[in-house]
Amino acid sequence: MARIAVVGHSGKSFGGGLDELREELTRRGVGDPLWLIVDDGAELEAKAREAVDAGAETVFSWGGDGTVQCCVNVLAGTGVALAVLPAGTANLLAENLGVPQDLAEAVEIGLHGPRRRMDVGRVNDEAFAVMAGAGLDARIIGDADDAVKARIGRLAYVISAAKNAQTKPFGVKAEVDGAELYDGPATCVLIGNVGELFAGLEAFQGAEPDDGVMEIGVVTAEGALQWLGTAMRAAFGDVADSPHTEVGEFRRGGIITFDRDVPFELDGNERGVVDRMELEVAAGALTVCVPPEGDAEG
Repeated sequence: MARIAVVGHSGKSFGGGLDELREELTRRGVGDPLWLIVDDGAELEAKAREAVDAGAETVFSWGGDGTVQCCVNVLAGTGVALAVLPAGTANLLAENLGVPQDLAEAVEIGLHGPRRRMDVGRVNDEAFAVMAGAGLDARIIGDADDAVKARIGRLAYVISAAKNAQTKPFGVKAEVDGAELYDGPATCVLIGNVGELFAGLEAFQGAEPDDGVMEIGVVTAEGALQWLGTAMRAAFGDVADSPHTEVGEFRRGGIITFDRDVPFELDGNERGVVDRMELEVAAGALTVCVPPEGDAEG
């Protein structure tokens, strides 16, 4: 059987936990996977590289969006397949790919499911599979307390959103594929490879992860009421129709500059602050394990 590696965070849970994962792998003939489980999330990217260097053909990612992003940054362009085990509070890639919330089924998909090539975006030469953002969304992610997330899950992000709804605008200049998209004040910038966020919110209607295109949206909403209206558009219509959004797409890349340092995130993983985002598209760069056609959730 192909060499299997498990890269993940010991503090994350899914099904019966890591013990059940070992049992499921053993039951399917994987008795000695490369086991790269760490207590510190800062070590995840190094462990993913260790898996590739050791000759892994499939890497199981055990964790949430941050764990997946670390694996994506390493696996993109290598041909090594990524199998997502959604063990975190937010699991956007798993949801968009239709990976079920069942450990045994997710393991089966990783071992024997179809392989799909999907696009990868890059911000300042770091890869993401789902979405990158700057401004309000990054503040929401950064301010969501880990202890609160452990107790109430995604509601922690709702609490954080309420705290940050009064975020002040910052200056944005966005150019994609050589053309100006936006120049003015904004509270959030999103770059997406897929459309769906959690709770049914669709940031980019019709976005596909394998079409060689990245979507971009600039949000100008200020205050709770304007943000509520924008969120309602995302949930029940097309966010592009909101008076507080400017949307576009790009195939090659672009540059976004801010008039000051702004917090940013990649795939739900807070990454500090930037005053410039250099964007690229790597079409078909990541191999992912997906459910057989017709078996995807949702």
